[in-house]
Amino acid sequence: MTQGERRPDNGMMDRSEGFGERLLGVLLDRAHEMPPQLIAPLIAEEVARVGGRDVSILLQDYAQLVLVPLPGRRLVVGEPEPIDGSPAGTAFLQATTVEVPQSDGVRMYLPLLDGSDQVGVLALTLDAVDDNDRRLLRRLAGLVADMLVTKHHYTDQFFLARRREPMSVAAEIQWSLLPPLAMSVPQAEVAGILEPAYSVAGDSFDYALNEDILHLAMVDAMGHGLDAATMATVAVGAYRHARRADIGLSEIYAFMDRAIADQFGLDHFVTAQMMRLNIATGHLQWVNAGHPAPLLIRNHQVVRQLTGPTTLPVGFGGEEPRISEQTLQRGDRVLCFTDGLIEEHEAGEEQFGEEQLIHWVNRIEHTEKGVRAVVRALSHALMRQRGGRTSDDATLFLIEWRGGAADHLTLLE
Repeated sequence: MTQGERRPDNGMMDRSEGFGERLLGVLLDRAHEMPPQLIAPLIAEEVARVGGRDVSILLQDYAQLVLVPLPGRRLVVGEPEPIDGSPAGTAFLQATTVEVPQSDGVRMYLPLLDGSDQVGVLALTLDAVDDNDRRLLRRLAGLVADMLVTKHHYTDQFFLARRREPMSVAAEIQWSLLPPLAMSVPQAEVAGILEPAYSVAGDSFDYALNEDILHLAMVDAMGHGLDAATMATVAVGAYRHARRADIGLSEIYAFMDRAIADQFGLDHFVTAQMMRLNIATGHLQWVNAGHPAPLLIRNHQVVRQLTGPTTLPVGFGGEEPRISEQTLQRGDRVLCFTDGLIEEHEAGEEQFGEEQLIHWVNRIEHTEKGVRAVVRALSHALMRQRGGRTSDDATLFLIEWRGGAADHLTLLE
């Protein structure tokens, strides 16, 4: 025995491999070269080691309506689970483990979290469950989520599982452009949704958290179809390039404006909203380039629009924009949306309008918990109220500021 392998009674920490470390370590050790199609049988084997069976991996479909089973050897592939009103859906939306007693044991639904973005749900059955099982399976689910996110870049398997209907080329481009649909840190949380999921074209959003600054943008390219998707792609690409150059909001607007004008000419445009939120102080800045004004939500009620000076849409060569500012209170939410949400109407009838939007925001803010659940429920409710019509893209993006700090996450207990 070497000096570094002394037993605990000699004053050294025990570094021998335990059951849990070995179980999780197998996934880590093999993940680098694991072909995507072998993830399923490896996960089933890992679950079997803790006495689990009937394993399913459920992924969210693009319309955010159901959790669909991922096909794979040794996985149980049943019917899709509705996100609303099912144990799997509860685990998914609330990012918490749900246990359902059954005649032959306990059915467990564990959220698959990549960072804070809900990838899906891991479902399995155990004869009985104790706290050791819960802790180990929660960590196993975390590793499974990381593997799924990493391996999805190498295969179409996960994309195909999530599709419930054919997808347009424009929507294919837009989905490949998006960041994760949700992100949560102790100081802030964001979530977005695109409608119609399988034929969206000109709408998109982007965000990045750099130190204490949360950067956010929403764009809406003119027109429909592939032309709109192409313009949105250039707009988001220009936004990211300018943002990473660490320049101000006004300069970001000017850079995006030149990119659209140079590529498409002065008869094309993109409405846009660019924001910066200091997650330590709650100081919000934004530039509005022809976009609907965001809504400020406080204590689960819309208190006002975040109006301010606007400039011309990106691509029209507007003057240097004035930057609007607002200091948020802890718990405040800011809802950004595209005009397709409020302008929908049948020929000769009134538009859906901001008044109805505010009504439904207030209603759903009191019935749903969490930013991800609110934005999803709101989008689906508004779709129903518009009679299922989506003649234009309709996108929502919700931000919550909580304040505080995250340094405690770096400390080992």
